[in-house]
Amino acid sequence: MLLTLLMLAEVFVRALSNVIPAVPASIPVAWEWSSYLMAATFTFGAAMTLRAGGHIRVSLLLANIPAGPKRVVEAVCAAIALAFVSYLAYAMVMFTYGSFVRGQTALSSNTPLWIPQAVVTFGMVLLAVQFLGRLIQALLGLPLEDHSFKAGAPVD
Repeated sequence: MLLTLLMLAEVFVRALSNVIPAVPASIPVAWEWSSYLMAATFTFGAAMTLRAGGHIRVSLLLANIPAGPKRVVEAVCAAIALAFVSYLAYAMVMFTYGSFVRGQTALSSNTPLWIPQAVVTFGMVLLAVQFLGRLIQALLGLPLEDHSFKAGAPVD
């Protein structure tokens, strides 16, 4: 919602600047903060999308193998994904910590960079935890996806 409001404000200010020359042509931090909010949206949504079964997958193989081997394939895939995402989450933690220690700030807004980086890092950690949950569910034979998280209609 914040991303939408920020973009609408940017459009409004730009349109207003065409009518009133004293109004600046843009909001100086709009593009910077929009990129932070977009990254947060993607990373926060990734874990929930995985839980709902909404990630893009090649299901041709899974559709043609029996339930037993299918669970093994799901567990192996979840373990591989967990390894990759865990490494990414670790790298993001170290990146964020480095920005915090060095006191890095954004050029246009003077925002401490560790703040938006921490939000993205938290989203990566959530995705790693969700892959761990998926691996455990695959090993225990539990349902891998919760379809109640899916949108009820295309407009939801």
